[in-house]
Amino acid sequence: MSAGTSRRGFLTGLAGSLALGAGAAVVRAPAVEAAVGSDAVAELPVPPGGTIPEGDPRYAYLATRGQNKRFVGTPDSYHQVFTTAQVAEAVAAAVTAGQQIAIRSGGHCLDDLVDNPQVRTVIDMSLMNDVYYNATHGAFVVEAGALLGDAYTKLSLGWNVVLPGGTCPTVGAGGYVAGGGFGALCRRYGMCADHLYGVEVVTVGPDSRVRTILATCNANDPHRDLWWAHTGAGGGSYGVVTRYLFRSPGMDGSTPARTLPPAPGPVLVTTVAWPWATLVRDDFVRLVGNHGAWHAANSAPGTPAASLFSGFALEQRAIGAIALIIEVGTDSGDAAALTSAYLAAVTDGVGAPSSMTQSTMPWLDAARAGLYGGSATANNRSKGKGAYLRKPLTDGQAGLIYDRLSSDTYSGLGAMVLFAYGGAVNSVERTATANPHRDSILLTDLTTYWANPAEDDLHLAWVRDFYAQLYADTGGVPAAGPATDGSYVNYPDVDLADPTLNTSGVAWSTLYYGENYQRLQQIKAIYDPTNFFRHQLSVALPAGMD
Repeated sequence: MSAGTSRRGFLTGLAGSLALGAGAAVVRAPAVEAAVGSDAVAELPVPPGGTIPEGDPRYAYLATRGQNKRFVGTPDSYHQVFTTAQVAEAVAAAVTAGQQIAIRSGGHCLDDLVDNPQVRTVIDMSLMNDVYYNATHGAFVVEAGALLGDAYTKLSLGWNVVLPGGTCPTVGAGGYVAGGGFGALCRRYGMCADHLYGVEVVTVGPDSRVRTILATCNANDPHRDLWWAHTGAGGGSYGVVTRYLFRSPGMDGSTPARTLPPAPGPVLVTTVAWPWATLVRDDFVRLVGNHGAWHAANSAPGTPAASLFSGFALEQRAIGAIALIIEVGTDSGDAAALTSAYLAAVTDGVGAPSSMTQSTMPWLDAARAGLYGGSATANNRSKGKGAYLRKPLTDGQAGLIYDRLSSDTYSGLGAMVLFAYGGAVNSVERTATANPHRDSILLTDLTTYWANPAEDDLHLAWVRDFYAQLYADTGGVPAAGPATDGSYVNYPDVDLADPTLNTSGVAWSTLYYGENYQRLQQIKAIYDPTNFFRHQLSVALPAGMD
């Protein structure tokens, strides 16, 4: 007998089963009664949360939660929160103390926007992590501390629905959604923020008054602009997000099944690896060129290949091989045929030997597996730089990548991953969300990992020089033009805001937000007029207000 089920309820259920065996014409569900007596279990109270100062034994854990160990914060205190009211109290305390604040959900911020010497208090959202359906709003609620993998699991097993999300299951929803959020289902369903119905935000007004606002996409919502800002502006510019509300376009939210798309069926996962030992430059360049050409031809809105997602991991020679990881949904056509056609196009004219593994697995297993990798635990220092590609990399760029990654003189673990993009993402207008990148075919992530803190300058110089060479034709950054369209704010790169490192003349804000930046600044003036929420890449107040 399960906890909370009374003996009487159990016997009632047993009687119902016997009636079925006798061929009863009317079948009634067994009665369910509230637990009584010794079976009653009181609901646990919400933990009080509170301030955790340096010296508290919990402080060290919270200080080292960040994934990139280049940065370890030393704030005066952390605030562990469980409710929106506790978040508001923590913000109010920071306002009163005049302390710069930062917010952490999953701890995956790639640069020092949280673990920064100027930050004196950090609100840790990791235990405000519930996921549930809210009938009043006709939306699924995902709290900001929920990890993506856990959210997928609850939505899939609880309601048989899916939220199109990211490829790393340990990323927190808090920062991920606010940056737009791409992932393995983006070509099929769009970005995660394309499904954002509303957002609950703790803000600080002009009189330093702390208030909580629920902003939705409804046309008559007076706070609709605040909702819009959270569809791609990144975290930490407007307030503390406590909850996201999701309802997909075209859904009415009347039931859970009419709120988000159905959970996908099994996926065919294929990994093809080309060992560096037998990979010559011409074959590498051909692979990269073929891969780009396929995506250029198959990334428009409505593409029949929308169910295919891939990550082409061009990893350094020391890692042993480069690898193409492919996911194709089996519930949207012939997955094997689409995979075969894709591989035939990518490998056309390539003589380098390769190995292939292939298996069909439940979508949830694939989503939680972290198929697209990362560094070994020991190599926990990193620097990453992103770029959107409107056109394939040129042969010259592919050759440069080969030369940099095949070198035996570099001791870090460098990689450039080319992620599939487009499809449903590109069916949305550039100004419909804060994220304007709506006509790209690939999203790239150039990253290097290392372990020794004494080598920081060496590895930073390597990745910075590599990036500048790749985009030399547009001033050393992927400025908007025929071939590139800036960068992804969820791959934050403070170099872009440093005029000694970004000498292109293209502002970091243009690279991330394009023509949407002015509107984001106007929204900032309304909801954070004192610039209380700020970091190196936060939206700035309009000229004259800073």
